Amino acid sequence: MDTVSNMLAVIKNGEAVERPAISVPYSRLKHEIAKILVQKDFISKVEKKSRKIKKNIRVKPCLEITLKYENRIPAISGFKRISKQGQRIYLPYNKIRKVRQGFGISIISTSKGLMTNVDARRKKIGGEMLCEVW
Repeated sequence: MDTVSNMLAVIKNGEAVERPAISVPYSRLKHEIAKILVQKDFISKVEKKSRKIKKNIRVKPCLEITLKYENRIPAISGFKRISKQGQRIYLPYNKIRKVRQGFGISIISTSKGLMTNVDARRKKIGGEMLCEVW
């Protein structure tokens, strides 16, 4: 399974059962996506931590993501993975559209790093559409 889709599904499932925090295996891409979600107020906090497996044999890094709720309602109501492993979707900056009439964001991988659809249009940079979050 795609690791970014897996991370988004773990976040959504954690919010469905009202967990305060979830943990996913670390990758730099997932850490950057989580930082964007913190900036846009979809999650509260993200930290890189190490997880010990079987009495100090191996240490695996993971992301500890603190979820955000407002009156027991999750901040993320849905997501959609756009560019997948089997089909990559690239768009120029003038084809990037709003998500849910501006109430959501799309995360775009550009030559200048990961950024939201608003930032990419402002900087006139296109790239690979990773996902939409609302």
